[in-house]
Order: sequence, then C-alpha cells, then structure tokens
Amino acid sequence: MKKQVIAYVHSHWDREWYREFEVFRMRLLRVFDNILDMLETNKLPSFYFDGQTVALTDYLELRPEKEEQIRRFIKEKRLFIAPFYCLVDEFLTDENCFRKNLEIGLKVAKDFGCEDFVGYFADTFGHSVSTIPILKEYGIETAIVWRGCGDIPSEFSWCGLNTINLVRGYFNDVFSTDWKIGQKADFLKNNLDKISEKSGDVLLLPIGADHLGVTNNLLEQIEKINQLLDDYEIKIGTIFNYIDKVKDRFQKYKFDGELRDNSKTFVLEGCYSSRLDLKKYNIEACHKLNIAESLVKYYEADKYLSLIEYGYKLLLQNQAHDSICGCSTDDTHYECITRYKKVLQIARTVIDELTFYGNEDKILNLSGEEYSGIIEFESTKKYPYQIVRKRKGFDKKLLTDTQKIPVTEDYTDVYTYVLYVEKIQAGEQDISTPSGETDVFVTDNCIGNSNIYLLVENGNIVIGNKILKFIDFKDDGDSYNTGYVENDYGKKCEILSTKILKEGGTFSTLGVEIDFNGDIADIAITLARQSNHLNFEIIWNNSRKNHLLELVIDTLKPINETLSEDFSNIIKREFDPDYDVRKNLPKIKGLEVKSCNAPMHRGVCANGIGVVTCGLTQYDVYKTELRIPILRATGVISNPKNPSRTTPAGPPIEVLNLQMFGENNAKFSIFLGDNLRENINNIYHKCLVI
Repeated sequence: MKKQVIAYVHSHWDREWYREFEVFRMRLLRVFDNILDMLETNKLPSFYFDGQTVALTDYLELRPEKEEQIRRFIKEKRLFIAPFYCLVDEFLTDENCFRKNLEIGLKVAKDFGCEDFVGYFADTFGHSVSTIPILKEYGIETAIVWRGCGDIPSEFSWCGLNTINLVRGYFNDVFSTDWKIGQKADFLKNNLDKISEKSGDVLLLPIGADHLGVTNNLLEQIEKINQLLDDYEIKIGTIFNYIDKVKDRFQKYKFDGELRDNSKTFVLEGCYSSRLDLKKYNIEACHKLNIAESLVKYYEADKYLSLIEYGYKLLLQNQAHDSICGCSTDDTHYECITRYKKVLQIARTVIDELTFYGNEDKILNLSGEEYSGIIEFESTKKYPYQIVRKRKGFDKKLLTDTQKIPVTEDYTDVYTYVLYVEKIQAGEQDISTPSGETDVFVTDNCIGNSNIYLLVENGNIVIGNKILKFIDFKDDGDSYNTGYVENDYGKKCEILSTKILKEGGTFSTLGVEIDFNGDIADIAITLARQSNHLNFEIIWNNSRKNHLLELVIDTLKPINETLSEDFSNIIKREFDPDYDVRKNLPKIKGLEVKSCNAPMHRGVCANGIGVVTCGLTQYDVYKTELRIPILRATGVISNPKNPSRTTPAGPPIEVLNLQMFGENNAKFSIFLGDNLRENINNIYHKCLVI
C-alpha cells in the first residue's frame, strides 16, 4: 500500500533580501494574484501564506479590492495566514518583541476570520527554546521547524511542544521546472524516501520556495507523478490535516534544548555578527520602545497605544531574518536603518510628551524593581550634577507644547547630566543625591572603584586577573558565515597610549588609544561610583576589507560552559574549549563547519567575568578565551568559495557596505562574577528623570 503524502502549497516570502522591499512587493502582486485566481477556479485546493500576516497586508495595500475574496477563502479554510505578524529571527529578537509579533499577527488573522494556527519557523536559522512558552501562552500547541534539527524525526516533542521537523526543508520547487515528468517523479521519490525514514505512514511535503509562484497545472502534474510513484500517493492538503493524522506520534521522541545542530542543515551563524550596525539599532530600538510602552501603561495614556503598535510593526519588519541578519543588499539595509530611526523617533517622542505632563524633577522607575546606579538625562536647566556633554538645541517641553513654537531666541544650551541614585523604588520618587565621597579614581593607566579595577600595563588591559585584548583575523566569508582561514590565529592589536579623559565625582573616564592593524581606535572606559561594571565605547574608522575584529577576554582557564541571554532568559551552553574551528573546515560539498560560536541577545559570562553589550550579538569560545566580534567585514551576500560552507546559501551579490568601511563603534560593559541578569537589568534600566 502506498504511503500517504500530504502536500501543502506555500511560497516562502521574504519581504526584502537580494532585492528591495518594493521590488519584491511587485513580485508579490503577480504571485498572489495568480494564487487567488487558482483558488477561485479550483486549480488549487488550498494555500498556506507562510505563517505571517505582513505579506498579506503588504498585498492589500495595493490590492484593496481583493479583501472580500481573501476573507471568503479564509472562511472556507482554503487560505491560511498567521500566527506571526512577520517571520522574525528567533535569536535576534527579544521576549517582548516576540510576544508583540504574535499579538499583532493573531489580531490581524482573527479579524480576517482565520482560526487555525501553527508556530511556523520553516527557514529560521536555528530555533530558540524561549519561543515555546510564548507560543503556548497564545494557545499555539504545534510548531514547524527545519534548520538545526540534526537527526530528529519528522514528529517530536520539543520541550513539551508538538513539533514537526521538515526533514528535507520547505524548498521543493520541482513542479516549476522544465524537467520531464519522469525526472520530477525521481526527484520527489528521492526526497520522499528520506522523509519516510524519519516519518510514520503519513508524510508531509511542502511545495514551494522563496518568492515562487504556483504553477497553473500543479494538480495535473501531481496526478501524472502519482502514476509513476510505487510507494507514495501525493495529495494536496493542509498542515492541519497532517497534524490531525500524526497527533499520536509527537510523544514518541522527546528533545529538550535549543535546535542549533548544523550537521544536516545550515544554521548560518555568521549572521549574528554581520552588519553589526543593524544589531545596535535593533537593541536600542527594542529598549526605547519598551520604555515608551511602559510609560504609556503607567500614565494610562491609551491614545498612544496605536502609535506604539505602529512602532512595533516597523521594528518587527526589521527583525525578519534576511533583514536583521545583515544578509541583504545595501539598499535593503538602508531601508532597515530608516525604519529603525522611525522607531526611535516614535519612542523618544512618546517619552518626551508623556514626561512633559509628569511631575517636575522627579525620578520615575518603570521597571518594577529597586534600582541603584546611574541615570543619564538631558535638560536646559542647571543642576548640581556632573555634566557629560553639552549641545545646542531646544527645551523638550517647548518642543512638545502644541501651543508654542520654538524661535531663534529659544535655541540654547542642552546639558547631558549623570546622576547617581540609590534604592529607587518602582514609581515616582523625589530626586536626592546620595551623600558621601565618591569611590571612583582614575590615573593615566588605571581606573577603579571599591568594586572593580582596570589596569593598562605591559601592553595588556587587565580587569581583576582577566586579560582583555583585541585580535584581528582574516575573514574569507560572507554575510552568512565567517570564512575561517586555516592556520590563521590573528594579530594582536597594539596599545599605543593611555590618558585621563574625565575625572569626576559621579564617574571618570580613562582613554586608551589602540592600533587596529592600521586603523587607530579610541577607547573610552568609564566607571561610575559604586558601579559593578566598566563601560567601554570604541570609535574607529575601518579602512580594510575581509577581516574579523574580536574583543578577546582571556579568563586564564578553559571555558567549558557559558551563561548568555536568550530572550529574557539566561541559558547555559556547553563548549569543548579545545575544539579548533580552523582545523575542522569542511571538505565535502553540502557541509557547514561546526563552529564554536553562539548567539546572545545582550550579554554573556564565563569563568567569573561577563560582558553586557549594545548590539554585539555573537560570542565565540576557544580554550581559555571568550571572544566577541566587534566588526566583521565581508563584501558579498554568499561567497561560493567560503571555506566554512561548501555550498552557497544565497546569491553571490557584492554588497560594498558589508565591508563596514568608515566610522564604526562598539559599546559594551564588563563586570566580574556570574550575575548576568542583575548586570543586564542595571545597564538596561528603565528609570527616567521627569
């Protein structure tokens, strides 16, 4: 008896990638126009719209007359949308954005009448366990995954969530080729044989590919192919038909942990350090928009809710994997940066307008937790606090007052102050400066306080007994993977000079000049009173291509495990510190090197030292060293000669800005100990001066 194959028809829709958004949207019109026609004429039984609603709303912006027809197909359960607003990367988002993604996507889908949902991650570059409780929170009990599953079977329980592994991926476009029917049948038999090895009597077959339309004679082709297949019978159905037929198989295999095994499929981990400018914008936008939303809730200012949702939509559009991962064209990334700037404009304006109506000269703690530390704020007023910067501008209260307009005479000095506070509780509190002398000190080569101490000595930066250095490596890779070069162990960057940049009661700053292999970098190391962490800001002009620049922390003992942030969770990962990626580069076609790196959202710690970053979202482990890329310069979306991956992962389009020429910056904080959560919360606090 032939095994039953349920085939679902889809088109994986990246809003932007190797072509820009509006270009792809023009293609979307042609593809989806035809799909609707096929549904109308029964040439296509059903269609799955890639698990996201943004593609549908993009379409309807230009085809509003199609809305009634779309609603009808959804009601008839022939067209399936959502649950997500946009298919975001799982490791480069945060818990709040992921929840918003589901919230917005489900709201749109339910308004259109859709009732059936599955967590659809068909092309995400690995899968985070942090998604599971949020999916369940929104009533989604089944997920579909592909990359990162290794030898896991087609149906399994992933941390208690019913999960489908697309053993051969979502990419089956054989029906659109000009092959003969016999060739297509042979291709499908080969794939179905491999799916069958991991499945029961019912198989799931995706039909579709990236931005691909559905061929008009699909049903005729399937009928002819079925006559040539001895072991399988293909029938167009839905994902939900399949789930119903295999529901008893999910508990037969259980897996707990993240899905990042690249032995069978690429997980493209170089994306976490590609186009770090995008990652920096993303972290800042997530944080600022979250503060704005918290402020709206605090003041019950419901009139801002639609604006906040609009901000999240812009932010989520940037978190699709081909956008946030930095593997698109330069023009696509220009659009991403514009969207990030819009998100920040929205967040800052909401904050300014709402704090304008708050109590005068108070501290507002929106975190719900006690806070001690530094608060930075701008004002045109004179305060007895330490001044960080001064610029020309207008008072924000003038800018937010709709009954006034700024004039030339209002253009004045705007000061950035830093204020040290202790034990600020949730809600509003009067400003009061703690008494007592500062514990911060700085000399020409060291900076410290009662909690932490840094010394520049003998060409090294030392914190406690840990050594900080910067190493420059070759990178023959692309936007998807670091191109490790065999026997390249990098060049240590030389410290040129140190000096005091600022000495003050609230904080002081030590300056370090360093040679990044020909590019001179200025490092400002700042320490505040009573602080547990040192803040680093590095600015330099990159003039070189095809290289990887890493912050390296030598912990002086092998690193067997790390703690890092994933969503809002702190997760443990284990490493083999002796594994040398440069000695294990693949030689066989179709393989991706097993790496020694991992994604992080905002921080990582190992062996008693930790780093909290602003948009540095990857770390590597080698022997005693924790390594964090601060720049990865390559110049092509997919390099067919990448030594780390023996098969292309995309088109070989040259993208000049991927080389990261010109001014670059890196911001991070370093602390001693392993309390990563406390330090992240302290650095990314939600305290405002109002």
